[in-house]
Amino acid sequence: MNSVKGIIAGAVLVIGALILISSMYTVKQWEQVLVLRFNAAHHVENAWGEEPDAGLKYRVPVLDKVVRLDRRNLEIDLKPVELLASDEERLVVDAFVRYRIVNPVQFYEAVRDERGAALKLQSIMDSTLRDTLGSVDTPQIISGRRAELMEEIQVTVNAFAKAQRLGIEIIDVRIVRADLPQENAERVFARMVTKRKEEASRKRAEGAERAQEIKATAEKTATLTKAEAQREAEILRGQADAKVTAILADAYNRDPEFYKFYRSMEAYKKSMKEGTTYVISPDSDFLSYMNNQGGARR
Repeated sequence: MNSVKGIIAGAVLVIGALILISSMYTVKQWEQVLVLRFNAAHHVENAWGEEPDAGLKYRVPVLDKVVRLDRRNLEIDLKPVELLASDEERLVVDAFVRYRIVNPVQFYEAVRDERGAALKLQSIMDSTLRDTLGSVDTPQIISGRRAELMEEIQVTVNAFAKAQRLGIEIIDVRIVRADLPQENAERVFARMVTKRKEEASRKRAEGAERAQEIKATAEKTATLTKAEAQREAEILRGQADAKVTAILADAYNRDPEFYKFYRSMEAYKKSMKEGTTYVISPDSDFLSYMNNQGGARR
């Protein structure tokens, strides 16, 4: 009888130990664990965005199921996508996505695991790449606006993920390469070179036109300035001549004889240059002050 009781007690201990062992599980630091009870989400251990709580955990045996999800940033290397840019050129775009699981419950209900997430994101990215890159031309995709386009794609994919309750956050989108198919590359590059040459010619023409405008404006300003200066000079010269005439008239009125003498001396000074020969009558009034200090004949 005692042996039977011992066996039963041993069996109970073994069963208890098995139950205790099966109720325990360990959560690693880089994991977050979704606990399902009757296949429905019950709670999350060491969830992303909360204080780290890794270590030994407990569950209800048989009733609870543990789903382990990554707490780190995850990366998906997408399959290359062939698309048409707005200039009707075909491109092969290779990209990758980095994401994190921010809501394990939504993530499990929507895609189950990382493989399901990869398939879902591949589908979303294919559509987004075609819509976003299809609205711009090839040079902008290859070099011009690549960073801006990647940011736009990230925002769009995050909006899709939120709307579809995928429980993930897209933290980075990168276009690794955007290449032309080999048969199109030379033609497109030749067209790009032609376009750059046309743009350079246009800018040179605009520069020459602008230079001509500046030159014409400068010449017009110089002409107006010169004309204004000449006008002012004529005014000043006229004013000076009027003043001289007024002074001479006043001098004549004061002493007509002296005025005549002064004018004759000025005439002699201007007309009788060294080495100049004149043939003139001695009786001429012009030489009256030469022959007679009293002045001209009366």
